[in-house]
Amino acid sequence: MTVNDRLQWVGAAAIIAGHVLNAMGPVAYPWNIVAFFCGTVAFLVWALRVANRPQLLVNVVAMVISIVGLVRAFG
Repeated sequence: MTVNDRLQWVGAAAIIAGHVLNAMGPVAYPWNIVAFFCGTVAFLVWALRVANRPQLLVNVVAMVISIVGLVRAFG
C-alpha cells in the first residue's frame, strides 16, 4: 500500500469517525471537530501530493472551518 493510499484511508476513517461522533450529539463535542480536522489534514496532504486542485480547495475550506470550530471549542 502506497503512502497516498494510506493517507486516503486515514482520512476516510477520521471523517467517518467525525460523522459517528456527530450522530452521538453534544456528548461527543468537541471530539467530532477533532476527528474532522484530522481527516481534513490527511486529505489535504494527499491532495497536495497528487496535485488534485479541486480536492485541495475543498480541504483548505474545511481546514479553515475546522480551525474556527476548534478555537471556539478549546478557547
